[in-house]
Order: sequence, then structure tokens, then C-alpha cells
Amino acid sequence: MTPWSSENLSSRAFVDPYAVLPQDSAWGAAAQSRDDVDALLPPPDPAHRIGYTLDPRDQRRLALHATLTAAGVPPMPEDRAAIDQISALPDDVNDVLQRWLHHTS
Repeated sequence: MTPWSSENLSSRAFVDPYAVLPQDSAWGAAAQSRDDVDALLPPPDPAHRIGYTLDPRDQRRLALHATLTAAGVPPMPEDRAAIDQISALPDDVNDVLQRWLHHTS
């Protein structure tokens, strides 16, 4: 086997590996027509929304997660039991906790 040498390239034709003729393209006309790809979806119809409301305890739990995360203290998995206990407290207690957390951030 002879080693390759770049000293005498004049005898070899240059081939551009990125040159592709349009008729050789595997994509065809589908890739060029983007009318259906960029179409926006219609806005959602409020009549078709799922009519489901969260339990107040779940709303407080999610609000507490969001407030802790916004305050820079994202809850860890081991904090779940404590968050569940705090979210079981009445609304006015949770409101005070929310204000305290917003005040410290």
C-alpha cells in the first residue's frame, strides 16, 4: 500500500462532496414547500376546555412550591411531607406564609 501524498494533486480531479444537483436531492419538492409546516394553530376554544378545579389544598401546595422557587429556595423531594402539612393549614395561615416569603425575596 502506498502512502497518500498531497504533493502531486494536479493529476486528480477535485470533487466537491457537498455539491448536489437538485434532481439528485432525496428531499424533493416537499422540503421546498413550507406553507403547511409554518402554519399557526388556531386559538383554543374555551367551550372545549376541561372543567376541572383543583382542591384548595392542592392550590396552596402549588402556590407554596412556586413561591419557594421564586424566593430562591426550590423545594427538595424530602421537603414534600412538610409542604403537604403546611398546605393543609387554613388559607389565612398560607397567605401569611406567602407574604413572608415574598417579603424575604
